[in-house]
Amino acid sequence: MGFTRVMVMLIRFTKLVWSSVRKLGVWGGNAPNTVNSHLMGSQRVGPWYLQEPLYLQWKQWDCRSDCRYHCMLAREEEREKLGGKPVKYHGKWLFHRAYGFQEPVSVALSALNLAFQFHGWVSFFILIYYKLPLTPSKKTYYEYTGLWNIYGILSMNSWFWSAVFHSRDVELTEKLHCSSAVALLGFSLILAIQRAFSVRNEASRVMVSTPVIAFVTTHILYLNCYNLDYGLNIKVCVAMGVTQLLIWAVWAGVTHHPSWSKLWVAVVGDGLVMLLEIYDFPPYHGFVDSHALWHATTIPLTYLWWSFAKDDAEFRTSSLLKKAK
Repeated sequence: MGFTRVMVMLIRFTKLVWSSVRKLGVWGGNAPNTVNSHLMGSQRVGPWYLQEPLYLQWKQWDCRSDCRYHCMLAREEEREKLGGKPVKYHGKWLFHRAYGFQEPVSVALSALNLAFQFHGWVSFFILIYYKLPLTPSKKTYYEYTGLWNIYGILSMNSWFWSAVFHSRDVELTEKLHCSSAVALLGFSLILAIQRAFSVRNEASRVMVSTPVIAFVTTHILYLNCYNLDYGLNIKVCVAMGVTQLLIWAVWAGVTHHPSWSKLWVAVVGDGLVMLLEIYDFPPYHGFVDSHALWHATTIPLTYLWWSFAKDDAEFRTSSLLKKAK
């Protein structure tokens, strides 16, 4: 008797699932409608047991993206068996997913860069406001405190969106990643100009910063509202990066700053690392490409830049206190 009841319940449950599947078009003559519904993102409608997990919904790994991914994997396996080299799909290399991340190595390295930026900024903040003397009005003697604070915030913002983008590459995350990187490079150029030329007057700072801010804003709007041109964005980023590195290099060569050697190492290191962004190669075993290596090499350079910023703050504070006496 008990066995009969169990069989009846199983049959009823099977009929219920079959009916739901038929209504959603997962089987039979409605199969084409199923593909279309997945392409339109309507797969979230229906009973809970037919819905995708939340982390898949957030990452937009629907039917179309999964088909693309597995088709590319199959294609690459065929090419490897035939002795062919990896190729790009839709302008990008194929990476192997791991633990829900599209590019797990780049995600991990972006998170490490974020952690090092946070550590560097916090140590700079503690040095400036708690270890070095302040003015009677409780302000810092170091004239570039605000610039370095903004640099730290923009750096952490950029690495955060880098981790998100490499976790799942969609149009929104790519725009946020590119925009935050451009904003960081633009502000880094402003910081280099103002520190190298000792721009301390507020009016002069506005005059120096306005053209750079206008250019960066225009470029970000172009990427987000008109055309997300990856090639153009690389050229703009490389141009701003090379310009600021040249400014720092010349300044380090002509000044008698006590930490000029750290600055030189950081500048040369950044220059060599930039080649990884220009020289592109397919990911090794589907995980590590030139961009991931660039993420790895920026970690020690982050430490050097913040070490120079702290040394510069101590040097300028000491010089101003000596002049005051």
